[in-house]
Amino acid sequence: MKLINFIKQFPDEQSCKEHFRLKREQEGISCKECRCTKHYWLKAKYQWQCSRCDFRTTLRSGTIMEHAKLPFQKWYMAMAFMSLTKKGISATELQKQMDHSRYASIWNLMHKIRESMGKRDSLYTLTGMIEMDEGYFEKATPEGTKLKRGKGSQKQQNVAVLAESTPLENLDTGITSKHCRYFKMQVLNNHKSDAINSLFINNIEDSSIVFTDKSTSYEDIADYVEVHVSEVSTEITTNTTLKWVHIAIANAKRMLLGIYHKIKGLYLQNYLNEFCYKLNRRYFGDKLFDRLTLAVAKTLV
Repeated sequence: MKLINFIKQFPDEQSCKEHFRLKREQEGISCKECRCTKHYWLKAKYQWQCSRCDFRTTLRSGTIMEHAKLPFQKWYMAMAFMSLTKKGISATELQKQMDHSRYASIWNLMHKIRESMGKRDSLYTLTGMIEMDEGYFEKATPEGTKLKRGKGSQKQQNVAVLAESTPLENLDTGITSKHCRYFKMQVLNNHKSDAINSLFINNIEDSSIVFTDKSTSYEDIADYVEVHVSEVSTEITTNTTLKWVHIAIANAKRMLLGIYHKIKGLYLQNYLNEFCYKLNRRYFGDKLFDRLTLAVAKTLV
C-alpha cells in the first residue's frame, strides 16, 4: 500500500478500528471462556458476544494489542511504515514521523509487530530442496563489558538460515538453476547438534532434500529428512550449493547495519522475523500491509 492510499483509507481512529474488526472476523474469534467460535457483533458496545455463553470479547482482547494503550491509528501507522519500506525503519525515525512523545512506547509497539511476523511465519514449514548454513551476526554487549583477548565471539550471535529453493529450467538454454522461494532464520543458543535437530523437527518436512556443509553439528540431519547432501565448505560451494542462504545472510546484515546502531542478542530474533517476513512476501506489493494486519489480528494461542 502506498502512503497516499493509506492516508485516504485510514484518515481517523474509527476507520482503523472498523478495518481491524473485519480482519479479526476473517481470522476467527474464539471465546476465552468456552472456546466457541460462533459470535455476533454488538454495535452499541463495539464488542463480540459468544453465542453459547454470552462472554464478550473486545477488539484488542486475545491479540498483541491487548493491554496496549496506543490508539489503533498509531498501530496502523506503524504497520504501514514497517511494510511500505523495503528495508525497514528505526524506532527513533518512526517516533519522529508519528510525532509521539515516548520512544519506549514506539519501540515496544514495533517489537510486538515483529513478534506477530515471526508467529505468522512459524505456521509454515519448508519442503523440497533446502539449503542450510549458519551466519554470525554482531550483537551489542553491555556497557562496561571488557572482552577478553581472543573472545571476539562474545560479540557474535549464531543464526541458522534455511532457504527453500526449486529448480528452474531455462527453455532456451536448457540450463537448470535454483530459484529461492521461502526463508527462515533462527537464533541458536549454541552450535551443538541438539539445537540443529530441534530446528529441523519444527521447521522442515521430513520428505525434504537438505544441502549443508560438512559441519559436525549436521551429522544427525539425515535422521529427520529424506536426503542430506553435505559438501566441504569452499568458495564454489558458497556460490552454488548454498547460494541463496549466503545471499540472505549478506542482505540481512546489510539491512541491520544500515538502520540500527546496536542490537541486543535478546531482540535479534525479532529483527530477523521482520526481515524474513518481508523477504518471503517480496512479490506481494500493495497486499503486504493487508497481510500484516491479518498477522496482528490473529488471536494468540
